[in-house]
Amino acid sequence: MTPRISVTVPATTANLGPGLDCIGLALNLYNRVTFEESSAGLSVSVKGEGKGIIPEDETNLVVRAAERVFQLAGRRPAGLRVVQENQIPVKSGLGSSAAAVLAGILAANGLVGKPLNQEDILALASEIEGHPDNVAPALYGGLTLVVNEAGKLIVTRIPIPKMSVAVVLPELNLSTAEARTALPTQVPLADAIYNAGRVGLLVRALETGDYHALGVATQDKLHQPYRLPLIPGLTEVFEAGQAAGAAVALSGAGPSVIAFAPAGHQDIAIAMGEAFATAGLKSRYWVLSVSRVHPALAELID
Repeated sequence: MTPRISVTVPATTANLGPGLDCIGLALNLYNRVTFEESSAGLSVSVKGEGKGIIPEDETNLVVRAAERVFQLAGRRPAGLRVVQENQIPVKSGLGSSAAAVLAGILAANGLVGKPLNQEDILALASEIEGHPDNVAPALYGGLTLVVNEAGKLIVTRIPIPKMSVAVVLPELNLSTAEARTALPTQVPLADAIYNAGRVGLLVRALETGDYHALGVATQDKLHQPYRLPLIPGLTEVFEAGQAAGAAVALSGAGPSVIAFAPAGHQDIAIAMGEAFATAGLKSRYWVLSVSRVHPALAELID
């Protein structure tokens, strides 16, 4: 076994308006995880985002994901020292759970000689995390479309031009599970048709860098309207971003909001942050570019 290995996994934004549970985009905000073989049992250290919140024992999500790999491989280190250096905020709508699961799988896979291929890793990470639309872009990089066909995940990576986005995260504790329970179990046929057309437009607009079309393509009737009441001031935040020249959507299940524009990202983020402030929420923001496959990640897969 390799005695020490590190992996860097990007943040992801999913749904992007109409692409509920099927479209995701990798962003250049990263979590880095280092595994080192040890003779002293398990040691976990969390630095950066999530410090004091993420457990530092066997219940840690990175460790639990790694344990699945060790079980499948039929071998494990005598002891393990795990260091997490996190840039991705937890419970943010930026794929922190997917990044943790994927980092644990990739690091463990590298540590025991890479018995899992990319398809195996995608399936296992999606099984553990439950959201392949976050796992796929973190693993493949860029923009991905993922569908489940009879239990098999089919991923299409869609080439897009270089672009940046503004992401604004309010100080609000909103779990993915809570946001999911707000969704209806049935929707009108007209709403499904509305979204189906916009998914196609979303993919094409991102593929061609058509920001005008993105203003229409990020509209949605399947999840965003139902999640609006969960996030104070969200309607006004969307309006502020749009008035500043951006196409705006919830990032994942929220509470972060993502804005697409050709330029002026900082001004757009500030305008949306001011709208959150008016609603009584502090916020912070990032201007991020689309992340391609990270070399350190690619090296962990045959």
